[in-house]
Amino acid sequence: MRTFRWLFSVALVLSFFIGAQPAAAQGGRGKGRVQGLALDEAGNPIAGAKVVLELLAKESTQRVETTDKDGAWAMIDLGSGNWQVTVSAEGYIPTTTTIFISQLQKNPRCVLRLKKPEIDKDAVITDEASLAYIEQATKFFNEKQYDQSLAILEQFLAQNPKAYQVQLLIGDCYREKGELDKAIEIYTKAVEEAKADEKTGQQVTAKGLAAIGDCYLRKNDLANAQVFFKQSIDTNPDNESLAYTVGEIFFSNQKLDEAIQYFTKATEIKPDWAPPYHKLGLVFLNKTDYEKAKENFTKFLTLEPEGELAAQVKSILEYLDKIKK
Repeated sequence: MRTFRWLFSVALVLSFFIGAQPAAAQGGRGKGRVQGLALDEAGNPIAGAKVVLELLAKESTQRVETTDKDGAWAMIDLGSGNWQVTVSAEGYIPTTTTIFISQLQKNPRCVLRLKKPEIDKDAVITDEASLAYIEQATKFFNEKQYDQSLAILEQFLAQNPKAYQVQLLIGDCYREKGELDKAIEIYTKAVEEAKADEKTGQQVTAKGLAAIGDCYLRKNDLANAQVFFKQSIDTNPDNESLAYTVGEIFFSNQKLDEAIQYFTKATEIKPDWAPPYHKLGLVFLNKTDYEKAKENFTKFLTLEPEGELAAQVKSILEYLDKIKK
């Protein structure tokens, strides 16, 4: 199941200043400049998005900016080093990346695309009338109007009691409302009913178990979260997206060793898929294991050598090469 946990890669890396920078570069002050864009999935600008830059150093420095009508933002007077960039906007899932900012050369533009949270419709029946209900419920869900979404979904389930998969969507609403015990109850019911479904039962079971694990993690119950995440992966061991999603859940909660386990699992299932290598690089960067960070970032670039994210990874690799000297 797609998670709505917001993903933040909070790295704790040693500060590095290119050459003999003046004292003004300490605390994040310097001559570095960076520009960026906040876009939606279709490439449209997001105005009014909040942009937070945080220097990942012993003495952290934070800078905040807001995007203009074109989704653009810019910051100046930045010190050299790794900066975490987090962009958030109402109705979107916040997204975070790490960039290296230099004071001596032009820094690549940081472009981040924000996604709207979506109800997972994969397991729901797909006739036209049903989709109309689901689309309306999704609209309310994306607008964080969870009670309205629940009303539609529960009405639909009452009229279509065999469409048990809708319980996953109902569980999502309760989870986002913070009613975690109720969400677990609904997900568990969906998993039980999936046992009699030979067509989509495996898929629903895996998603339901992962959602239960997410709820327990939100309850700070790591032991039970681990149990349900493992059951989820065991149920659908060939689904690299599922393993990746579980890795993201752990990473967002700064459970780094667990995140490594599941991101690695995703690479084992699909070795030529780039995203988990990028996330592994960030995790190892958080752990200050620079060699493994470089190894995974390099693998990412072999699979995805071009694009905005590739440019950011190249900057990080340049930074890692310099701190070894």
